[in-house]
Amino acid sequence: MFRTLRVIATGALLAPVAALGQNPMDSAKSLPQGGGHDVAAAKCVVCHDASRLKSPGYTREEWQRIVSRMIKIGATVTPDEVPVLTDYLARSFPQRALPAPQIIPGSVAVSFREWDVATPGAFPHDPLATSDGALWYTGQHANLLGRIDPASGVIKEYTAQIPDSGPHGLTEDRSGNIWFTANTAAYVGELHPQSGAITVYKMPDAAARDPHTAIFDHQGVLWFTVQGANRIGRLNPKSGEVKLVEVPTPHALPYGMVVSSKGVPFFAEFGTNKIGEIDPASMAIREHVLPNAGTRPRRIGIEADDIIWYTDYARGYLGRFDPSTGAAQEWASPSGPQSAPYGITVLNGIVWYSESGVRPNTLVRFDPKSGTFQTWAIPAGGGVVRNMMPTPHGQLVLAESGAGKLALVDIK
Repeated sequence: MFRTLRVIATGALLAPVAALGQNPMDSAKSLPQGGGHDVAAAKCVVCHDASRLKSPGYTREEWQRIVSRMIKIGATVTPDEVPVLTDYLARSFPQRALPAPQIIPGSVAVSFREWDVATPGAFPHDPLATSDGALWYTGQHANLLGRIDPASGVIKEYTAQIPDSGPHGLTEDRSGNIWFTANTAAYVGELHPQSGAITVYKMPDAAARDPHTAIFDHQGVLWFTVQGANRIGRLNPKSGEVKLVEVPTPHALPYGMVVSSKGVPFFAEFGTNKIGEIDPASMAIREHVLPNAGTRPRRIGIEADDIIWYTDYARGYLGRFDPSTGAAQEWASPSGPQSAPYGITVLNGIVWYSESGVRPNTLVRFDPKSGTFQTWAIPAGGGVVRNMMPTPHGQLVLAESGAGKLALVDIK
């Protein structure tokens, strides 16, 4: 069942933005020659630098899905160009073997419970542990949200009736309603689980085509990143009003988001080496520069004392940032520079994250007091763990996107 109660404004897809931090012509020169080169140079590297195509590489079927998704969020590829571009990408950037993880033993024991999502190929992007003990996921490729009862294993899925919504970020309000970002349809959705009804909040600016990560502050206001459009959004559920502000740094790719104990939202700028901070009242953005120019923070977690932890996806590091002093510190991730740290959270003063650039993906535990790591291989492989979060009972829930699973981790 689908119901549109409030529509703020209509949205539309736009042409891609310019390459972040690199001249598109310079990036295009590094692309391999061959049939389809000109299409990739004209349609891909205007939004991504060439290094994003080269690593990690994909199968032809995966490149087909990626091209299709890019078209949905604004890439101006014509129907005739699609097979040419797909063939070129599959031939030039095939799937490469990922390195094995570095497993570090330790004194902490964990156990994994994993569930296949109900719809094969749904691609669970974000997980959510709700106050009633259930586990939720966004099925990005299947246009749905799913709910798992961990006790019984029963799964119920809710379909978004707007086609190709691309459900992405996921969070819960105080009433138990489930909110999600429609990453390919330019809206934020509010699912009422009892009825299955969905309230739709469209973006007030057509350029804000790809809402990404969502989180509630202490006042019940929803904040979200809009990655490709380089904006931060604020949604007041009481009035339905949506406001957007642009991130000062061009092509910053605002990504993961947390809220401090003082109700201040912070977000990772994946396109540069910065952490953003938002004034909740004025929506003014202050940017904190991280010390290494090559750092690319993708997801962030936060401690009770408002220390922020980030995964440096580009360099293979775990980072610590103190907003009150501006001090930053980094540790090399156990599996090395290509480990691609991604989903991260903080639980009882311990930092947990996943390395997505190794096969199988790992679950990593870092103790800030001792400065020590412990790692585990994820049983089903992970298939890129894009996000994770604690449960109310001190567990962790992980979305295993490529593996099509949700995992619950018990910590002994």
